[in-house]
Amino acid sequence: MPGIPALLENNRRWAQGITEQNPEFFERLARGQSPEVLWIGCADSRVPANQVIGLDPGEVFVHRNIANVVVHSDFNCLSVIEYAVAMLKVRHVIVCGHYGCGGVEAASQNHHLGLIDNWLRHIRDVRNHHKTALDAIEGDDARLDRLCELNVVDQVYNVCCTTIVQQAWDRGQVLTVHGLIYNLKDGLLKDLDTTLTGPEDLPATFRLDQASE
Repeated sequence: MPGIPALLENNRRWAQGITEQNPEFFERLARGQSPEVLWIGCADSRVPANQVIGLDPGEVFVHRNIANVVVHSDFNCLSVIEYAVAMLKVRHVIVCGHYGCGGVEAASQNHHLGLIDNWLRHIRDVRNHHKTALDAIEGDDARLDRLCELNVVDQVYNVCCTTIVQQAWDRGQVLTVHGLIYNLKDGLLKDLDTTLTGPEDLPATFRLDQASE
């Protein structure tokens, strides 16, 4: 890895190149942000949100953690979702996982790893919930790929079950939550056909009765 002076030089060249292409770029960014997309992705360094979907700085609000998990007690993640939905009024939330995810792979096993075991418990819950379907898949690689997909699908529903998203829908805000997965081998995204646009897309158990509040 290059040292800090080299990174600063890279930054200088990058900023200069952007300015030459678009002299008003940084001035516009400094005035504020109005992204239409919230990206909830894995912290893996190989899956940079803006580059993957071809958008510039200022166009994607980003939250990343190990294995793109959304937990209802994670106030960091919930704060990001609330700011993006309630303040920035994003129109799309993308939960994006990736094949070959180290966190998902670790959760597919029962090894003791340390502090991270507590975080991986959320993915092990996904694994346990879908145990029958996963056990029916032949081949470790195919089974791991499917667990990566199922983890994304479950996290999409976790996003939609938050009071943040359901209150947005209740007040008529246009908000769609999508599940995508990224293939490190070819750089392509796959739509997991998990797109929710309102509380009617959720099981009745998870729909909050806003009128009773």
